[in-house]
Amino acid sequence: MEVSGRKAPPRPPRPPRAPRAPRPPRPAAPLPLLAYLLALAAPSRGADEPVWRSEQAIGAIAASLADGVFVASGSCLDQLDYSLEHRLSRLYRDQAGNCTEPVSLAPPARPRPGSSFSKLLLPYSEGAADPQRLLLTGWTFDRGACEVRLLGNLSHGSLRNGTEVVSCHPQGSTAGVVYRAGERNRWYLAVAATYVLPEPETASRCNPAASDRDTAIALKDTEGRSLATEELGRLKLRGGAGSLHFVDAFLWNGSVYFPYYPYNYTSGAATGWPSMVRIAQSAKVLQFQGQAALDCGHGHPDGRRLLLSSSLVEALGVWAGVFSAATGEGQERRSPATTALCLFRMSEIQERAKSCPWDFQMAEHNCKDGEQPERVPPIASSTLIHSDLTSVYGTVVMNRTVLFLGTGDGQLLKVILGENLTSNCPEVIYEIKEETPIFYKLVPHPKKNIYIYLTAGKEVRRIRVANCSKHQSCMECLKVADPHCGWCHSLQRCTFKEDCVNPEYENWLDISSGAKKCPQINLFRSSKDKTTVTVVGSFPPRRSDWECVVKNPDTGRQLCKGRSPPDKICTCSIPTRATYKDVLVVNVTFSVDSWHLSKRFNFTNCSSLRECPVCIGTGCAWCKSERKCIHPFTACDPSDYKRNQEHCQVAVEKWVPSKTAGEGRFPESKSNRTTQGLQVFYIKSIEPRKISTLGKSNVIVTGANFTRASNITMILKGTSTCDKDVIQVSHVLNDTHMKFSLPSSRKEMKDVCIQFDGGDCTSVGPLSYIALPRCSLIYPATTWISGGQNITIIGRNFDVIDNLIISHELKGNINVSEYCMATSCRFLAPSLKSLKARTNVTVKLRVQETYLECGSLQYLEDPRFTGCRVEPEGDTELEVKIQKENDEFNISKTDIEITLFHGENEQLNCSFENITRNQDLTIILCKIKGITNANSIDTSSKKVRVKLGNLELYVEQETVPTTWYFLIVLPVLLVIVIFAAVGVTRHKSKELSRKQSQQLELLESELRKEIRDGFAELQMDKLDVVDSFGTVPFLDYKHFALRTFFPESGGFTHIFTEDMHNRDATDKNESLTALDALICNKSFLVTVIHTLEKQKNFSVKDRCLFASFLTIALQTKLVYLTSILEVLTRDLMEQSSNMQPKLMLRRTESVVEKLLTNWMSVCLSGFLRETVGEPFYLLVTTLNQKINKGPVDVITCKALYTLNEDWLLWQVPEFNTVALNVVFERIPENESADVCRNISVNVLDCDTIGQAKEKIFQAFLSKNGSPYGLQLNEIGLELQVGTRQKELLDIDSSSVILEDGITKLNTIGHYEISNGSTIKVFRR
Repeated sequence: MEVSGRKAPPRPPRPPRAPRAPRPPRPAAPLPLLAYLLALAAPSRGADEPVWRSEQAIGAIAASLADGVFVASGSCLDQLDYSLEHRLSRLYRDQAGNCTEPVSLAPPARPRPGSSFSKLLLPYSEGAADPQRLLLTGWTFDRGACEVRLLGNLSHGSLRNGTEVVSCHPQGSTAGVVYRAGERNRWYLAVAATYVLPEPETASRCNPAASDRDTAIALKDTEGRSLATEELGRLKLRGGAGSLHFVDAFLWNGSVYFPYYPYNYTSGAATGWPSMVRIAQSAKVLQFQGQAALDCGHGHPDGRRLLLSSSLVEALGVWAGVFSAATGEGQERRSPATTALCLFRMSEIQERAKSCPWDFQMAEHNCKDGEQPERVPPIASSTLIHSDLTSVYGTVVMNRTVLFLGTGDGQLLKVILGENLTSNCPEVIYEIKEETPIFYKLVPHPKKNIYIYLTAGKEVRRIRVANCSKHQSCMECLKVADPHCGWCHSLQRCTFKEDCVNPEYENWLDISSGAKKCPQINLFRSSKDKTTVTVVGSFPPRRSDWECVVKNPDTGRQLCKGRSPPDKICTCSIPTRATYKDVLVVNVTFSVDSWHLSKRFNFTNCSSLRECPVCIGTGCAWCKSERKCIHPFTACDPSDYKRNQEHCQVAVEKWVPSKTAGEGRFPESKSNRTTQGLQVFYIKSIEPRKISTLGKSNVIVTGANFTRASNITMILKGTSTCDKDVIQVSHVLNDTHMKFSLPSSRKEMKDVCIQFDGGDCTSVGPLSYIALPRCSLIYPATTWISGGQNITIIGRNFDVIDNLIISHELKGNINVSEYCMATSCRFLAPSLKSLKARTNVTVKLRVQETYLECGSLQYLEDPRFTGCRVEPEGDTELEVKIQKENDEFNISKTDIEITLFHGENEQLNCSFENITRNQDLTIILCKIKGITNANSIDTSSKKVRVKLGNLELYVEQETVPTTWYFLIVLPVLLVIVIFAAVGVTRHKSKELSRKQSQQLELLESELRKEIRDGFAELQMDKLDVVDSFGTVPFLDYKHFALRTFFPESGGFTHIFTEDMHNRDATDKNESLTALDALICNKSFLVTVIHTLEKQKNFSVKDRCLFASFLTIALQTKLVYLTSILEVLTRDLMEQSSNMQPKLMLRRTESVVEKLLTNWMSVCLSGFLRETVGEPFYLLVTTLNQKINKGPVDVITCKALYTLNEDWLLWQVPEFNTVALNVVFERIPENESADVCRNISVNVLDCDTIGQAKEKIFQAFLSKNGSPYGLQLNEIGLELQVGTRQKELLDIDSSSVILEDGITKLNTIGHYEISNGSTIKVFRR
């Protein structure tokens, strides 16, 4: 994008604030349901936020100033509107219609930004003076190609492109920025990329040119056709420097900056400190201006050498980055201090950048050997340490710096810096329920600063940048110092400025006004005889009088009422009376126009208050001489009031911002052993290490000597700028175990330390607050009523549940024992035999005192077993098959246990093999292996015991008939079955033949009726038929025969060039004479035809071609051909498949059927030409005219007026006839003076432009008797309105695009063409 070169003035550094004491210890208390409700209500979870979901993981996102949001995912680029509700256009970069990734990419180990096929997405040239708004895209395809496209529509082709511009490796990095430079003010692209990766498996994916193999940064002219790079426009890597991972590119103060870090793509480890390279913002020649290392390692022993995200806050001249330490493959090394937000002053980076050959090649330099880059320290007060940050975006709103931070567990945090750039405790403004890591780039809305685009995985969300509505009062709204929020007087709630009515007329209070401007009602003793009520602060514009009322809510009596003009504040005085001493509560209301403000004062506890400020603040009166608080409507010494009101200020709640980094520290001991005097306290472990955001009431700490301490506290330290939690021990169980009750908190990892008697704080390690469990699947979802089946729940965060509960409306809650890991829980279904056989229960998870519904489990009747068979397999193995009725249960190997009883109550365990479900029964197969007497066991086996969970059944063995009985009965049964089958088959055959005859008769009758009805509907007056329909296009005999014999033209018709009637007999050689003799042999010809038809590879098409060739050969011998037809037809009738006469000759599937068709055509050719040809042609022409008078679907060709029901257009739009005056352009192919070139043509307003062309051509042919001379695709139509002309096209820029992306063809009605309009036909 075009970036201004304006430089913000640097700010002087601010002195750090004095550290504050930590939050006082919290008492151990149970966590009520209210904590859960507040935890859910605090951050928005986006039920109403628009979400765009793509097919693949998103790799790049950008927002233009006027053309929407651009999202690259997989190999596709989508253009969305700003609301994310509509896709405006789509670009398929790899394969049309396919967005899938060409190479499957496994997500790299966090925290490195993910791999992507899209490398650059830069809107630019969006100024008012720019002729075209442009978009520069970079992809890994075509060796790292770049394209310049129009921003308005991605479907248009690229204007310019070039290869080897970005990294061609999906894992490689690319960062770039577009700017104007040079005398001609041309657009240039400064791009940094990882062109070569060291891994052999990835190096083969693309092979950059030799000149690019050591290039790190290049300068490209975007207005050249190939995005060429000048020889002086490259900055190359120093030899042996390794790979660099570039994170961002931005402009500041006339230079281009590229933040990066050295990275080993093989091991996944950073090999050096994050740095920033600086080049001049120039044209053609790349001028290296130095590099500087960035140090954001404070608070982590290994330092933070990975740079995850970058954002320039240009108005402050400050750059913000998210840095991370290595976390290991499974995140096992993640700690509360793994990531950090660090802010650097750009002026300091520019000052300390040196032109030394540390990472890049330099021809000349003044650096000493072995000199290392100086690391630039961050702004200490702004540093924010967190366990899992992923992204950052910074901006300035109302002179306040606001930073948005994404996290690895799907949270969007908001940080507001103080006047000295001090970070406050971040607010969670949004949470993704799936906890998908936030994309490393956060994009602001280019037009409305109340929105930001949040990308995670395959989704983009438009999120509001503040949760203003959660602040219930004006004081609360303004005290949080959020520059996006303010108090709207007219709505009387905390809103964005855009959401407030008339915010410019003092109707909206922002943070610059301060909380003191909030309207407040004051009640005070103004004299001995009265108490006055008034209101102070800022108010909305007033048009009517003020009104103030004080009322006793218990009796409904008004104590006083006042009115005042709009320019004065209303006051109301209550006289001091003894009768008012019983008034314990008053409601005070101020109203003007539609605005009102009310407050309730309670005087019940006035006498118990001992401090003057608290007394006055509650509305009570303070007696100075007696030093006591009294009811405001009762009297004390008159001399007290005035002096007391001057010297006793009302206690006002004072807002204190959250602690800064490093404040409120406790002395921490690195070991787990603490010495306090002569006492030695030892910490071994803390369980559990993960708890939910609701907290945990029984966290156990183990160690030694706990009973010797009198004061034990636990200190939780999460985000560095937030208050620490200090928790008093709940119960010291014994000398080695103690219990704590931890409070609710946001999702994050915290450091835990234990303090004994105010001594050093002993570190216990990290503790993670994670989201509440979520269930996605219960499997199996059906079980038997006796219970005992293994049920598995799939989801996440199951390691924080306290127990699992089965809930039934009659049985209540049933606790079940479970075995849970992070993503799954297993439990045994409890028995519900006392209930009805079919019932549903709800599976719930208990976390603290909160119950989360997980899904339902259905109970059905117990399985029913019908029998079993025991069969030996050799002498060492037995196979047991148990039969069970089919049911809905999913029985696994762990659910079932099978035991075989044989002999004198001897038992053998049977090993489960599989379950086979048939149409009638389910077979459970198990095997007994490793035995020595399988046959004897088989004969002595008695029964099988099946244990299915809690269900235990004994299944008896099936009785098998003897072998002789089976052999005798089987043949008899077979004979009976065969005779019965033959009888039934013959009866059904006769019945089927009779039914087919009846159906054919009925079908033909209905067909004749439909034809009659159709012709009756299409009857037309003779006047409706065009009189001049042209000459009947009769074909000569040769072309008539060829079209009949070979309907698929072009295959063989070119062979027959001579006249088929007049062949020269002398032009036959001996071979043809011999072939002619064979064909004229009837016996030979019939045998050949039958032999060919018996061949399986002699297809229907081959039979038709053979019949056509034979007809041509015998067309002069029709008598002989007729005799051949007679023989073949008789043979066809005798075939068993043609028992139904009416079914014969309906399809051309044999040689004789095609021969018969050709024979009829030859015989009828003269009759058609001389007798019925012209009337039949007139009928067809008339039908076409009738069809064209109604709508015809140009895609499916279905019509309103048709005789064929299959081609009937059922959904008919409204249509009207439009008469056009068509003027044909004179062309060389048709220059005759007799040709009429001005013709009136009737079309329909629903006709497409292509259909209108066809009707115009048909009208020209009917009018002049000859065609126009050009094809349809060679002409164009032009609408002439006065002196203006507009070309009519089926698809143009005004075409309507439907919701599914299909373009609707333009019609006559689309162009709003009226009757009598002039249309010109011209050659394209």
